[in-house]
Amino acid sequence: MKHHLDFEKPLIELHQKLDELRRAQQANPLGLQLEDDIRGIEAKLSETRRQIYANLTAWQRVQVARHPHRPYFLDYVRLIFTEFLELHGDRLYADDHAMVGGFARLAGHRVMVIGTQKGRDTKENILRNFGSAHPEGYRKALRLMRLADRFGLPVITLIDTAGAFPGVAAEERHIAEAIAVNLREMMRLEVPVIAAVIGEGGSGGALGIGVADRVLILENAYYSVISPEGCASILWKDRKATPVAAEALRITGRDLLEFGLVDEVIPEPLGGAHHDPAATAAALKACLVRHLAELLGLARDERLKRRYEKFRAMGHFTVKGRTLPDATAVTAEASSAPESAGG
Repeated sequence: MKHHLDFEKPLIELHQKLDELRRAQQANPLGLQLEDDIRGIEAKLSETRRQIYANLTAWQRVQVARHPHRPYFLDYVRLIFTEFLELHGDRLYADDHAMVGGFARLAGHRVMVIGTQKGRDTKENILRNFGSAHPEGYRKALRLMRLADRFGLPVITLIDTAGAFPGVAAEERHIAEAIAVNLREMMRLEVPVIAAVIGEGGSGGALGIGVADRVLILENAYYSVISPEGCASILWKDRKATPVAAEALRITGRDLLEFGLVDEVIPEPLGGAHHDPAATAAALKACLVRHLAELLGLARDERLKRRYEKFRAMGHFTVKGRTLPDATAVTAEASSAPESAGG
């Protein structure tokens, strides 16, 4: 059965009316013509769809990002890359099926592509752990990145996860340490790194493969330190405040671009990526190829310098009424200030 979102109800009703008219026209033994009515409903359907999707709220975009028919990592690998060869295991514990990666070609360039993969049904979701990787997933990703670095292959990561797995087993195997090491080591990779958020970009689970020279995001994807539901539960003590939390978090592509947290927002077909996966993949591929060409044109030292400055500039701090650009300035300010008389 086709999955519909709450705000798509007007479209569902118009679709049902259109189907009824078409069935009536086909079954009418008197040859009654209904073309004018059908064309009118089709025009209204097109205009209603345009109005709905041109004015999506932050929470509605989150719902689109979670749509079960939305293309996942392996769908984009099939549509964008060629000669994909999956590599398995972290060489320390196990092979995490929520984190997938391997060698591939992108428009003639040999690359290492890595991403989080969700499942389409219950069986696959259990296999993929609903796209939430364990520590071994992040260690596998780092192993593949280091392999790419050794052979001079650009790294491309596609992010679609609600977050790293928060269970006891993940804590026992040091999930926070695994993600922290990835943050540090991705900053040091000497090859070009591009990350694209294709669906959900949840917290450290997303950031664990998201430190890159260029960070891209699809129009209806989101990137956030916490889910809107989690934020509503903590701040409002009520999950009914989820839409308000989504707006307050500023997690949509447009907001993230404004804050300088992403480098480009990639348009999706009207209605979301699941309405035309091929067109979405073509737009994502064109964007990846363009940014990769730009990064390959930079000297290694310049690329590393820009990557460092990119993440160092994220966030602003106010000290004594002045807005400072980063933590370095705050540290300098604090170190130069005279010590207070108190303990």
